[in-house]
Amino acid sequence: MLQTAGPAAAAADDIVRDTTTQGFLKDVIEESRRQPVLVDFWAPWCGPCKQLGPALERAVTAAKGAVKLVKIDIDQNPAYAGQLRVQSIPAVFAFADGRPVDGFTGALPESEVKRFVEKLAKKGGDPLVEMLDMARESLALGDIGGAAQAYAQVLQADPNNLKALGGLAKVYQQSGDLERAAEIVEMAGPEAHDPDLDSVRAALALVADAPSETAEFEARIAADPDDHEARFALAKALAGSGRMAEAVDELLEILRRDRAWNDEAARKQVLTIFEAAGPMSEVAKAGRRKLSAVLFT
Repeated sequence: MLQTAGPAAAAADDIVRDTTTQGFLKDVIEESRRQPVLVDFWAPWCGPCKQLGPALERAVTAAKGAVKLVKIDIDQNPAYAGQLRVQSIPAVFAFADGRPVDGFTGALPESEVKRFVEKLAKKGGDPLVEMLDMARESLALGDIGGAAQAYAQVLQADPNNLKALGGLAKVYQQSGDLERAAEIVEMAGPEAHDPDLDSVRAALALVADAPSETAEFEARIAADPDDHEARFALAKALAGSGRMAEAVDELLEILRRDRAWNDEAARKQVLTIFEAAGPMSEVAKAGRRKLSAVLFT
């Protein structure tokens, strides 16, 4: 005999749910004024997202309503991921009292996910979040000086704050001071991961590996369109000079002609460019669509 879902099933549905851009205000902002809400930004093509998602659901379910989980597909609902400056996924943001208070990126081990949820359930927000929010807003508005000052104030209180280190590295990168940006990344250490840190690392790698001229490679490609080595070097030069969309197009042309060339070097370089540009950038969004068309046709 079939049975309808009981109170326990209904409660579980209320603790973990999917939402959209239109539902964000109700499901995240308003709900976080009652108890903390975790927002999991994911996408169907993201392998680590599939590892993290079930661990998050188990940890949140174990918290028995002290924390709720809202899942958002960024491909279908990019607006708030862009506003929160999501640079890579999976990205998890904790909201309390209507604002983001903590978060992490990447597929953490389940034990760390559990500790994160338990900490959020017990302690709520981070007192430095308001200053970090101010810094991010200043950077988004082009106020480089204001953003640098705000991030520096956070680091005075918490010298190891990864969000502040990543934000300050981003400030230096956007202002053209790549040497200082590299110093901040080095200060954070190779094992430290934050969306801004990872983005700056990728951007610095592109610049460091970029040839200074393109004419030689363009001439070689004109003479032989299957000269993948020349096309790859051209893509590096374009990416290093900030012409990332053009670099992606050249790398996709290699994939069209020889997907496995040089141990899939072109596909790997495309992913590095997406990380440097940010997964919610137009470069990454348009590039992902083109990459899927090449790989799955």
